[in-house]
Amino acid sequence: MTHQVHAFEPPERFVAGTVGAPGERTFFLQARGGGRLVSVALEKVQVSLLAEKLEELLTEAQRRFGVELPETAPTPSDNDPLDTPVDEEFRVGTLGLAFDVDTATVVIEAIAAGEAEAEVELEESAEEEEEPEEAPDDDLDRLRVRLTPGAVRGFIDRARRVVAAGRPPCPLCGQPLDPAGHLCPRHNGYHR
Repeated sequence: MTHQVHAFEPPERFVAGTVGAPGERTFFLQARGGGRLVSVALEKVQVSLLAEKLEELLTEAQRRFGVELPETAPTPSDNDPLDTPVDEEFRVGTLGLAFDVDTATVVIEAIAAGEAEAEVELEESAEEEEEPEEAPDDDLDRLRVRLTPGAVRGFIDRARRVVAAGRPPCPLCGQPLDPAGHLCPRHNGYHR
């Protein structure tokens, strides 16, 4: 079976977004460019972790390589919904991040989950590298995007809004509240 690498270097648009009602949302990374649209599904925690690690990567790039970073996203916030149709190409197993010093760009790679792989992984490197080296999982589909630091900042801002837009947390236990309430462990299983 041949694997596909969906490369957008750079994409016209690269965003995190959701489909579905809070509590039943499916999270996606979506890249658009050159007449192509690719959507890959992932977990909420992966979106949150990706935003956090991208922020760290930008800070590290600035510290180590003197990269100029925009304070905020250079363009107005992208609050538009995901482009349709949202067809899931694959479910993400591993996310890889790298900073390309030569072009001062961030490379994000979302790699399909293997058969036995369900855990959340994140690999990162901030070295000078030509291409992310092919790992043993090079038979898996992947989505690769190359972004400027400004585009990364915009992605981070939106990703954080998307994650925060879910169900509000219970003030007692921190778990998400459903519109009908939830069984709160702090209340010995009684509804709040």
